[in-house]
Formats: sequence, structure tokens, C-alpha cells
Amino acid sequence: MARGRKLMANGVLFTCTAPTAMTSLTKSMCWELASIKKDRLNGVGVAFYRKPTSNECYEARRRQQPPMCSDDDDANAAWYIRLNSCMHRVPTGPSERGARWPVDWPRRVRTPPYWLSAARAGVYGKPEPEDFMVDYDHWRRVVDRSYLNGLGIDWPRVRNVMDMRAAYGGFAAALREKKVWVMNVVNVDAPDTLPVIFERGLFGIYHDWCESFSTYPRTYDLLHADHLFSKIKERCAVLPVVVEVDRVVRPGGGIIVRDEAGAVGEVEKRLRSLHWDVRLTFSKNDEGVLYAEKSDWRPELIEEPA
Repeated sequence: MARGRKLMANGVLFTCTAPTAMTSLTKSMCWELASIKKDRLNGVGVAFYRKPTSNECYEARRRQQPPMCSDDDDANAAWYIRLNSCMHRVPTGPSERGARWPVDWPRRVRTPPYWLSAARAGVYGKPEPEDFMVDYDHWRRVVDRSYLNGLGIDWPRVRNVMDMRAAYGGFAAALREKKVWVMNVVNVDAPDTLPVIFERGLFGIYHDWCESFSTYPRTYDLLHADHLFSKIKERCAVLPVVVEVDRVVRPGGGIIVRDEAGAVGEVEKRLRSLHWDVRLTFSKNDEGVLYAEKSDWRPELIEEPA
């Protein structure tokens, strides 16, 4: 499972009260108390703290408590990592992630983050900034030309969406004009692109699809799986993942599957066995697309013999 691991995170900290212990802790962490107010009706106080933008305060502390993390402690590690009560230094290099704010919304959703490097290859093999733009342009075309009109999705009913294999979050970015909320899932066996997703101002999470997804049943209106199931087959069985899909999708909700034709056929077979309504299947050059909707069918309960 993905876990936050540090005593602090980028941004601001809110607390419902400002007791002495909290004031002392935030001061020792170099967080600045920006404002504190009390609600006139119920007397509850709200404090607003701001994280420092430089390392000067950290270096000037008389007592190094909480301590700074060691140099070999990876600030980016976030999957199955123990919580440590240490703080990482503020990035200061001009090309370091977190050294400056992203561009303003909504431009940030379509702009490659400044810390992507042309010297490194991205998810699809091109230099990172180019890879980002190719992915964004690809999903804009797919969404505009196919998903919004060609699949028969009743979009006014769709609010909660999940991209099960999100990469850079291009699918979610292409839906920015729609009134939907997209959870971008970065698979733990894929390149770590979650920082890019957050930099774009989108939501995201790490997950291993060989495990259950931490959410309530019947949460999502629409799932999107781009070349997920062909990758899953290398590590675990497809059937439990399809059953998990059935669990998290509302009756009447759907899933879009884009994958190798064989993987699409296997998913279609599993969905039909669960009484899903397969609305569209298409394949060309060993690549396939499927759109299916979940029915309200459920197995009948059979009483145990007396």
C-alpha cells in the first residue's frame, strides 16, 4: 500500500486547535504560524501554518528535533515505507522537483513540469518533455474522437472516474472540461509518474492491482484500463482483478478497456460471466477496445440445507 512517510509534506498544515504542544512542534519544524482564528459560534480554533521555502531555519535550530533525514533517505520513496520522524531539506536546485511552484491552473495541466529532463527517456521512450506532450495529444484525440461520442457513454451520469493505469494522467487531463473527478492510479510495477500527475494539479495514488483497491464498493461510475490486463497477466490472474472491477463500479457504471486483442477477449469473457452488458468490442492489428456496463444482477442466495 502507498503511505505518506514523513512528519511533514509540501504545502500547508491545518489544525482544528492550536495547543501548546502543536505550537512547540511546528516551531521546531520551522513552520510559520500564518494565522489563527476562532469560530464565533462554537469557539473552535483553526490555525494555518506555512512550510519554509529555504533551509536557513533548519540550519539555525539549536536543537535538531525533529532531526533532518540522512542523505541516503530517499524523499521520493512512498510504497511500503515505514514512517520516520525526520524532515527532508527543501529542494533548492533550479531543476529539482519542488524547488518552485508549478505554473498556474489550468495551464499546468497541459504544460510539462519544469523538472522533466530532455536527457532522460520517458514512459514511451522519447525525451521526458516530448513524451509528456505526445501522451497529452494522444489522449485528447482519443477522448474527443471516440470516448465522448463513439462508445455510447451517458456522460451526464458520470462523476467518479478511475484511470487504472494512468501514466502521466493524460486521460484525466483530456477530461478537464467535463464535470468529472478522476482518480489516477500509478501501478507499482510501472515507472513512477505520480509526481507528474500531482504537478499537473490532478489526483493520484499508487496501487498494485494484484491486491484489492482501498475503496468502498460501488464507488466509481467509470473505469478506464489502458493496456492494464496484458501487464497484469505477467504477475497475477486476470479474474480477481475483473471481480475487483465489478466490486468498485456502481450498477449502471462501465469500463473502457484498451489492450492487446487477446487480453480484451479474456476480459470480455469474464465480464459476460458476471452479467455485464458488453456494448462495444473492436479489434485491429491485434489491438482491441471494449466498453461494457455493469448490470444490477447478483447471484441468488441459496440457503444451506438444514
